Amino acid sequence: MSTPDNSAHPVRADELVAGEGSRVPAARTGHDTQHVAGPDAEGGGMGRLAATVARLRDEIRAAQAAADGRALIELAKGVLIERLGCGPTAAGRQLAALAEESGLSQLELAADIVNQAARDHVTEVAADFVRRATGQDDEADQDVLEAEDAAAVAVRLRTAESGAAAAGDTQAVAESLLEHALTPLGATAVAVWAAGADASLSLVGHAGFAADEAGRWRYVPPGVCTLARQALTERDTVCAEKQPSSALPSIGWSHNPRGGRIAVPAGTGGRVHGILEICWPEPLGPQPPQIMRQVEALAELCAHTLEGGPGSVATPAPDTWQTPQDLTELVDLAEGLYDPALVLTPHLWPDGRLADFRIHHVNSRFTDPAGRPRNAVGGTLLLESYPLAMGESGLFEKIERVYATGEAFRSRRMTLTTLVDQVPLDTIVDVSVSRHGNSVLLIWRVEDDTARLANLLQHAQRLGRIGGFEENVLSGEIVWNDQLFDLYGLPHTSRPVPLEEMAAHAHPDDAVSIGRFVRAVLHHRRPASAAFRLQRPDGITRHIRVVAEPVLDEDNRLRSVRGAYQDISAQHWTEVALAATRDQLAHTEQQAAERNRLTLQLQHAIMPPSHSGMDSPGLQVAVRYRPAESESMVGGDWYDVVVLPSKQVMLCVGDVAGHGIEAATSMVVLRNAMRGLAVTGAGPGQLLAWLNIVAHYLTEHVTATAVCGLYDPETRTLRWARAGHLPPVLIRGEQASPLQPAGGILLGALSEATYEEAELQLDVGDTLLMYTDGLVERRDESVQDSLTRLLTNARKPNLNLEQRLDGLLTHSKSDTDDDTCIIGIRVV
Repeated sequence: MSTPDNSAHPVRADELVAGEGSRVPAARTGHDTQHVAGPDAEGGGMGRLAATVARLRDEIRAAQAAADGRALIELAKGVLIERLGCGPTAAGRQLAALAEESGLSQLELAADIVNQAARDHVTEVAADFVRRATGQDDEADQDVLEAEDAAAVAVRLRTAESGAAAAGDTQAVAESLLEHALTPLGATAVAVWAAGADASLSLVGHAGFAADEAGRWRYVPPGVCTLARQALTERDTVCAEKQPSSALPSIGWSHNPRGGRIAVPAGTGGRVHGILEICWPEPLGPQPPQIMRQVEALAELCAHTLEGGPGSVATPAPDTWQTPQDLTELVDLAEGLYDPALVLTPHLWPDGRLADFRIHHVNSRFTDPAGRPRNAVGGTLLLESYPLAMGESGLFEKIERVYATGEAFRSRRMTLTTLVDQVPLDTIVDVSVSRHGNSVLLIWRVEDDTARLANLLQHAQRLGRIGGFEENVLSGEIVWNDQLFDLYGLPHTSRPVPLEEMAAHAHPDDAVSIGRFVRAVLHHRRPASAAFRLQRPDGITRHIRVVAEPVLDEDNRLRSVRGAYQDISAQHWTEVALAATRDQLAHTEQQAAERNRLTLQLQHAIMPPSHSGMDSPGLQVAVRYRPAESESMVGGDWYDVVVLPSKQVMLCVGDVAGHGIEAATSMVVLRNAMRGLAVTGAGPGQLLAWLNIVAHYLTEHVTATAVCGLYDPETRTLRWARAGHLPPVLIRGEQASPLQPAGGILLGALSEATYEEAELQLDVGDTLLMYTDGLVERRDESVQDSLTRLLTNARKPNLNLEQRLDGLLTHSKSDTDDDTCIIGIRVV
């Protein structure tokens, strides 16, 4: 009998409630009781009642812990009675004496005695902790070992096992696991799920969850993805640090999405009976291996409980494969099938692990690919008769998965490989595997080439709406398939229509083409085809294409005619719709081209690409207009340079929003309105205010930007204003910079608007540029970056005015395919 490290502090039963690391004893009776609330905590009597309730609750928990501890001690006494051959009283005295000699409590010693007798998974876990606590393992886990006591682990697990064994149902088992084994690990809730035969999950035990929350999760149908479902499907432990981003639902996660979880399959003999799901209040990091082994040991306790619960089937002995009473219905079901079927039962190793499946029954439809009779296969192990089922097809793995989880498996065209005289033989089969109680039903359907090609032909005829026929001209016998009766709209029991009577079922206008088709096949004995409108008895008209060929005998005489009808109604109406669409598209394209041509002509008539020289003393003027490359993108950019009666020169550029004929006609309205308003002698700010009224009231929802300037040749002064437009650029010497923007909203946005005026004194040699955004705008950069590039190109020295404007257009990197207008003036 092994003893833990003498430095380990003894663990009392009443200490188990408080947790392993804290060593805080549970509430006791008598004078040691700690009151939760004093009499004055909440007003006298209520405080005393709360303290009384808390004291009674702690006493109940302590009593339950003591009862579970006594159950473990009684188990140890039973082991001593069996081994020493003594009575219960002598066994009790012997246990007390051994505990006193070893310096352990009777509870710790009882757990050690049970471990020595059981030699199960719980014993392995406790022995592993003892080995690590005595320094026989790597130093990587020493931090965990300092917080874990090997003896305490054994006591906790054995106490939880005793509570589970004494529990009346799985609900009591869940409560015992949480109280004795999981609370010291920091867990706050536990759920025990039972796996159904259809891979559904039922909540059969829980602790730490509210009653209404447990009620909502009583049943999880097959196919609903939860953390427990993932553990069942993968047949492995699943850990979640917190609720994953995929939002896998589970019990209690809606109230605490930050809490961590572990879901562990609980199974025996290769079958997963259920899932043990443990919940923590905080995010859960990677757990040490010894903690995971504790959790697996608890899952094994649940597995035995679920295995013996309602609806479960006891695992058969490893070598018993005779027909039990509960397999009679499954055998009868297999016999009623028209496909080969095997009834499989689990075959276990002596330690309870799944080794193979016994072929319990072979139905009468069974045909072995290797040619063996039924009695040569029945009663054998699956891997003995079909060793290659473990190979590439993965059939054995699929059967094992179905048996473990209850989730049925079906696959079409699986390759089943068998050995015939040591030569692998592949057979294409459709496989179905399902679990029934503690057995598995394996069904396969062999797919030969003839059946597969016939099935393929049937689907091709259905998809193509094709009906086949064969007409014997000697006997008059006509054979139609079902699809052809459906095309004609006739019952399958009616008389097929001969070729010579086709015209009676067709539109009268198609009689001529049907006559030529019949004469070519029956009289000229050559293949032919025809299209006609079939008028069915139900009043529906279908467009049909028929093709046929003659079949001649040895003497070159016509023996029969075979062919096919195809419903081409969808194709016919598609062609009609396509033709109409093409006509409409051509008409629309012609209209669009005409509109674009008129728009372009209008633009060129009003604003030619270059401007002729003008008579203004001391001033050079140059203009460039570049229309959009795409005719559909021709827009409303405009410019105007005119000498007013006052000898001042008006300079304007503008841009109407939009493209096409509407933008071009709006541009004409604004440009002509500006010319008319300019003769009044008003300043640029007033002119833009009047032009805003024109845009708002006299056009159809037009908005535009513009910049307007009045240059006085005598004083070389420029007064200018802008309406949401880019400011002009001044080139003086080797410097180029935009003018300080004057305030003003775009035209047409408001019914009334005012526009600020700015004044600029020009010197001899100065150049001023006005332009529209088509010169600089790019989709992939800001306006400020585009302006910086424009200023760089404008600084190039030793250029006359015409060369400067041509260079700006040439080096423009605008990618919006918009119109561009530039006005340049140079003081001389």
